[in-house]
Amino acid sequence: MKPIIAPSILSANFAHLAKDMEMINRSEADWVHIDVMDGVFVPNISFGFPVLKFVAELTDKPLDVHLMIVNPEKFIHEVKALGAYTMNVHVEACTHLHRVVQQIREAGMKPAVTINPATPVAVLNDIIRDVYMILVMSVNPGFGGQAFIERSVEKVSELRELIDKTGSKALIEVDGGVNPETGARLVAAGADVLVAGSVIFAHKDPEQMIRDLKGL
Repeated sequence: MKPIIAPSILSANFAHLAKDMEMINRSEADWVHIDVMDGVFVPNISFGFPVLKFVAELTDKPLDVHLMIVNPEKFIHEVKALGAYTMNVHVEACTHLHRVVQQIREAGMKPAVTINPATPVAVLNDIIRDVYMILVMSVNPGFGGQAFIERSVEKVSELRELIDKTGSKALIEVDGGVNPETGARLVAAGADVLVAGSVIFAHKDPEQMIRDLKGL
């Protein structure tokens, strides 16, 4: 099965965002990945909801909203109002993770959970059956264009083993340093969804790069 490709608009040209969104709409991309940063949980600030409302209006592709923020449960209704398909929260940011996952599902979205590079797969044991997707960060969250952390491939393999062992149906998503070379290894290890930013938007032919990633 071909991987799901989710271009990350964090790497788009914000001055010409409508043009970049048109490119995604024409392309073979499956989802649009949106990183929301608060400058607290991660050392950067990205989009607010007024901008995200504009983004949502520019595409019919499912929105994969990744909240790199403290207290993400406070914004469940705002994310839902965007028409988001998935709402993704960090294990590290949620004291009561199971409750937040339930609230996301009750709001009508697919609940997803993210782990940072230094967070072990084992922390997911008690939540793996309750989520639609797990996002493995293959760079430290906060900035685009970082180098891929090699340990991530092994981590995806560990997560695939956990999913198979528990009977979970969770998808495995990976974000950070994804390109055709790292993407191929991640898919071979068990990844279902590839988030890609810089490699797409810095390419001379972004649609072809999306097509190349889709073909992995």
